[in-house]
Amino acid sequence: MPTKTIPHSFFSEQDIHLFREGRHYRLYEHFGSHPTKVEGQEGVYFAVYAPAAQKVEVIGSFNDWNGSDYNLNVRWDSSGIWEGFIPGPKAGDLYKFKIYNENYPEALEKADPYARQAEHPPKTASVIYPGGHHQWKDKKWMKSRADKNSLQAPMSVYEVHLASWKRKENGDVLGYRELAEDLVSYVQEAGFTHVEFMPVMEYPYEPSWGYQITGYYAASSRFGEAEDLKFLIDAFHQAGIGVILDWVPSHFPNDKHGLGNFDGSCVYEHPDPRKGYHPDWKSLIFNYGRPEVRSFLISNALFWLDQYHVDGLRVDAVASMLYLDYSREDGQWEPNQYGGNENLEAIQFIKEFNEAVYAHFPDVQTIAEESTSFNRVSFPTFDGGLGFGLKWMMGWMNDNLEYFKKDPIHRRYHHNEITFSLAYTFTEHFMLPLSHDEVVYGKKSLLDKMPGDSWKQFANLRTLYSWMFLHPGAKLLFMGGEFGQRSEWQFEESLNWEESEYDSHRGIFKTIQALNKLYRSEASLHQDNYHYQSFEWLGLNDHENSVLSFLRISGEETLVCVVNLTPQPRDQYRIGAPTEGSYELLFNSDAKEYWGSDYPCKKKLKTEKEPWHGRQNSLLLDLPPLGVIVYKAKA
Repeated sequence: MPTKTIPHSFFSEQDIHLFREGRHYRLYEHFGSHPTKVEGQEGVYFAVYAPAAQKVEVIGSFNDWNGSDYNLNVRWDSSGIWEGFIPGPKAGDLYKFKIYNENYPEALEKADPYARQAEHPPKTASVIYPGGHHQWKDKKWMKSRADKNSLQAPMSVYEVHLASWKRKENGDVLGYRELAEDLVSYVQEAGFTHVEFMPVMEYPYEPSWGYQITGYYAASSRFGEAEDLKFLIDAFHQAGIGVILDWVPSHFPNDKHGLGNFDGSCVYEHPDPRKGYHPDWKSLIFNYGRPEVRSFLISNALFWLDQYHVDGLRVDAVASMLYLDYSREDGQWEPNQYGGNENLEAIQFIKEFNEAVYAHFPDVQTIAEESTSFNRVSFPTFDGGLGFGLKWMMGWMNDNLEYFKKDPIHRRYHHNEITFSLAYTFTEHFMLPLSHDEVVYGKKSLLDKMPGDSWKQFANLRTLYSWMFLHPGAKLLFMGGEFGQRSEWQFEESLNWEESEYDSHRGIFKTIQALNKLYRSEASLHQDNYHYQSFEWLGLNDHENSVLSFLRISGEETLVCVVNLTPQPRDQYRIGAPTEGSYELLFNSDAKEYWGSDYPCKKKLKTEKEPWHGRQNSLLLDLPPLGVIVYKAKA
């Protein structure tokens, strides 16, 4: 019986050349399933990369999962691409590729790596995507986002796990469109400039939180369809809020329907388990040296920026990509050609990824979750860097959380832990993260990490947040932290929203609101955020009192910031003044509206002619307990 497949191709010779060179960055326009018309017949064009296959069939709901008459044709050019047009299938139909390899007695049934829609897990079929119907209404945002995403602009990020931010009364997750109703207004009310979604690409296993992806091009069906996610992103943009997606090019799961052993060979994963298997996550690692894999990944990054108007990509687990010996003992890894432990192929891929992103979308940012001292992560590749726009400041996070866990009576002996970050903060473009990883699996919530009675815990948390917003760098806070959720994050249930109604927790939320407003309105807190001239210590070494005093500077504007890290008020505390004159209180974390003690602090100050901290004039302050105050010179 003749095949029902009609020879057809979406690839030009140039496409094939770029694909095999690892430099094709729009593969989603060619691979996958594409409803179209050929020879007057409605149907779908299919294309898949399966270089070791002997035969490839398309099976689906349109042929009762019997692909005997639905063979794809292998291209003549040895590209490993199988393709063809099949009359009859339509948008919304389910399908998989049935791949035959002579080394396997049974055919492999695989989801489409380029599918833009997938069945709701635990079902695993791909869905023929109907094509984009969303009418974008974010023209104003897209026109101005270069300024909003600039390193000269404030970037305060609210990190969200969509499945557990808020749930319905029956426990079901909110859909993308329902989140557009509640989440957008909430982020806007809190004052964040950006939101970051933990992975929304299709994933089979709930406890992975989305970091074990099987459908890199498919918006997770848990929350709706592709157009629904576009609607949510559009709603954020219309509210003036940027959207960052977590992106995971570091590893992928070995589920039968996924990328692993795709055609009976290592198509996507590195064939050497020392480079291709991740011992921590029991997952597979991409073969970064294979040009077709690089094209797949970089096309995927640009796909989300292009098709979904995303404003940035936070790249997960970069450290695991950079080092051949990451989480491996001696004998479990092989040095590179120069005898080092750097993964040269992964490093080259990362550089090419960043170059492609910024070449095509210069108004977005890429952000590295990178936990080592690898040099120049957030510098352009032409300047010897990896090319990221920003890097998570894991050292700041670890040092500060360890410091704040300590009883204030002991903090004098650990003063260097909270000041050390300023020794290297300007070596990269840093983002200060208090992320999901710090409030799960027995680590306690941020509030519960804080020492002391309930009042001191809330005061410590307000102080931590205030120090974070005054410290140079972009900011990131995981959901629940903005109202001081008491319990750890539970990915299978909603945040404890009932807590947010209590005055103590409401005070934390109001603190975040005030800090976001301060951060956005004061140029000295963001305009030169990544340059040494924006920060100057006044009192670095007052470990006896556990007090920090410093300046944040932008041009002629200067903020005077003082952090009291003990519950002991400090009256008549003298600091140097940057200029002579009057100063006005802008922020006090101990204010009554934040559930503070409302310890008396002068709203206005005048300098005295007494030298201090190497300056001709000084200020006498009354420092609130476990409090942070910010003054600004009056014009």
